[in-house]
Amino acid sequence: MLALLIERPGDVVTRDELRRKLWPADTFVNFDIGLNSAVRKLRGALNDSAESPRYVETLPRRGYRFIAPVVTPSASVADSEAQISETQSEGRAEAAVERSASLVSFWERRTWLTRALAALALALVIPLAWPRGWNRRQSSPADATPVRIRSLAVLPLENLSGDPNQDYLADGMTEALTTNLGQISSLTVISRQSVMHYKSTRKRVPEIARELNNVDGFVTGAIIQSGDRVRVDVQLVEAATGRQSWSQTYERGVGEVIGVQGEITRAIAHEIQVTLTPQQQARLLRQQSIDPQTYELYARGRSFWAKLTDDSLQKSIEYFTQAIQRQPNFALAYAALAEAYDGASSIAPRERFSGAKAAAYKALQLDDTLPEAHTALAGSLFLYDWNWTEAEREFRRAITLNPNYAPAHQFYGQLLKALGRKNWVDEVKRAADLDPVTSWFAGGDWFLDSREYDKWIDRQKKKLELDPNSPEIYVALGRAYTMKGEYPTAIEWLKKGLALSGGASSNALTRLGYAYAVSGRRADALEVLRQLEQLSKRRYVHPIQIAIVNAALGQNDRAFEWLDKAYTDHDPQLVMLNRPGDLETLRSDPRFAELKRRVGLPE
Repeated sequence: MLALLIERPGDVVTRDELRRKLWPADTFVNFDIGLNSAVRKLRGALNDSAESPRYVETLPRRGYRFIAPVVTPSASVADSEAQISETQSEGRAEAAVERSASLVSFWERRTWLTRALAALALALVIPLAWPRGWNRRQSSPADATPVRIRSLAVLPLENLSGDPNQDYLADGMTEALTTNLGQISSLTVISRQSVMHYKSTRKRVPEIARELNNVDGFVTGAIIQSGDRVRVDVQLVEAATGRQSWSQTYERGVGEVIGVQGEITRAIAHEIQVTLTPQQQARLLRQQSIDPQTYELYARGRSFWAKLTDDSLQKSIEYFTQAIQRQPNFALAYAALAEAYDGASSIAPRERFSGAKAAAYKALQLDDTLPEAHTALAGSLFLYDWNWTEAEREFRRAITLNPNYAPAHQFYGQLLKALGRKNWVDEVKRAADLDPVTSWFAGGDWFLDSREYDKWIDRQKKKLELDPNSPEIYVALGRAYTMKGEYPTAIEWLKKGLALSGGASSNALTRLGYAYAVSGRRADALEVLRQLEQLSKRRYVHPIQIAIVNAALGQNDRAFEWLDKAYTDHDPQLVMLNRPGDLETLRSDPRFAELKRRVGLPE
């Protein structure tokens, strides 16, 4: 495409011309989808935009026009190549050319175009960017010096269908590769939750690497489905240089996608020279045939689960349930269902955790090596059953199976904290290292406990740059400013968080009501308390949240009434009774010590 546009600068190259020259009749991919994808990638390589084009102008329903000046030096190709090598290595230039060539045809590259692009890239004075695209090379360049990769992130795979409704397929592959690679104990793998913030980003590879705790490498790629076939292109990119060190293409039936995920993981492990244990090899070799409709339901459920909102978790439960109904022996769907129930805080505890445990036990009956199922089971045993011993056993099992699974470290740390063990900090710090961007992890609680409020605030503001619409980050900032005693600032952050949640976040309301109460704005605190009680009539609100606001207002008897209800419900937040700050005015009351005894928490 680039060659055709530059051959006729200023002229319109019609879509029909592009179809005839670049997409033969036997090409597998849909023309419109392929063309739109190629244009997006070309603009990305040139740092161009459709709204304010500097290089490629779109003429709706007609075609495209190259509008930048094109200068053709009289020097030979060899001379031009020497000139370019002064500012950019030949290997890097050729790699960029090869990436540009990969934009043209989804299935097969045309050799004439590769030659044309190679000559044009050497002869024309245009910038050669280093996009995060994909190409067909299947081995490292001969002159490349390999970089030792011991930490990596799987950046969101690109959906080449052109249909945003098909994003679930790319998101599902991203998550699966992250999970599979995370099971390799000698690797550090950043969580999917953090990397999804870089979906469609324009940031350069080294910048992303810095924000993700200086990882050594990235897995990148693209995926497309047509009928019952799926094609995946995967690359390994060195973070420091942006250089691609390996790539491979996979084409399978939709029902074989899970097997492909293991195959890709083994190939990456081989490329970066890490050793898989026999148990890891066995897990990655394990394949289960899934019919396409079942896999689509599962992948869509995973996509909703990843958003981690009350509504999205409810939606994911629906999809996982449908997948299980279609294929009752689908272990991954049971594990995902258990995780979804475990996180669905708007569901009453009895229903929430009974659903989580039933799904987790079934998943482990089918496959005892699923860290997600062990984590979900541990969460239920910890938060609802208050069975500390069994919960710890399941958390440790999950971490053994996947030492890079951030939720297991996070909630195991919270269990240790609830039990008064000092090593809880090690676990939540590990969770924060693995998931440096996601707001909902309490991986920085040690800052608040040690009263290092400014460090916590700085951490949350950095997250806000990547996720400016997250209500949880605003609430976390508001909580820190409240503990710091800067109440007006705290209230402003909390009000923003509440607004972003649509007024439906009971956590935001609780923190706002508490801030109003401790700052002396009693009437405002009472109004928030009224809103919380009204919200509790429409959906489940943790009774302990209402107790916190009552306690801050000095209404201790009323607070204990709600704490008694919390105990009856087995409110999962009761495990955090030892957390400083929330219920300080009640701690000297004998009823508080009795409540802790009934829950089973140590002094």
